[in-house]
Amino acid sequence: MDLDVRTVTVGPLMTNCYVLVSAGEALVVDPGWEVEKILAELSGLRVVGIVATHAHFDHVGAVEELKERLGVEFLMHRADVPLLDYVEEFASRFGLRVRRPKPDRFVEDGDELRVGDVKLRVLHTPGHSPGSICLHHDLVLLSGDTLFNGSVGRTDFVGGSFEQLELSIKTKIYTLDDATIVYPGHGPITTVGTEKAFNPFVRP
Repeated sequence: MDLDVRTVTVGPLMTNCYVLVSAGEALVVDPGWEVEKILAELSGLRVVGIVATHAHFDHVGAVEELKERLGVEFLMHRADVPLLDYVEEFASRFGLRVRRPKPDRFVEDGDELRVGDVKLRVLHTPGHSPGSICLHHDLVLLSGDTLFNGSVGRTDFVGGSFEQLELSIKTKIYTLDDATIVYPGHGPITTVGTEKAFNPFVRP
């Protein structure tokens, strides 16, 4: 495979931070906590940016420190900007502290992000949050908290909508090749075909 997907599970909510590697370059996705643990995975690589699949605190908590340490840009979808105002308050409800990240650029549905020899396509998949995105390349999908192994993302947070989540999964994810490996924001990997066949929350 021309894209190496490295999982770094971080923080008390066991968030899957992903380091995507190709041709000596790396893209960091969803750095929630544990900066040093993430940096260790980046050793010897040229980091080209940081991306959040959505703006909940457990996916962006380490962004500001990583930006300072690495000198790279932070990208997210514009629709989740309002959620950033609540990041610190939201984290405090769990007894946690994070810094509010500052986005440098915004991505939209259909945009392409490059890391090494690989182009990742941005899929806007609202539902868990208004600005939730997935990243797709070939038979790899980073699904954030939109789709999990045997489950789906919560929709009872501010800006959540099950109707939107269901539509996003049916039209943006279930239309991908069944062999596509799904790397979710929490928990183990799965495949598109497995979720189409067995996910009890969203049927094809």
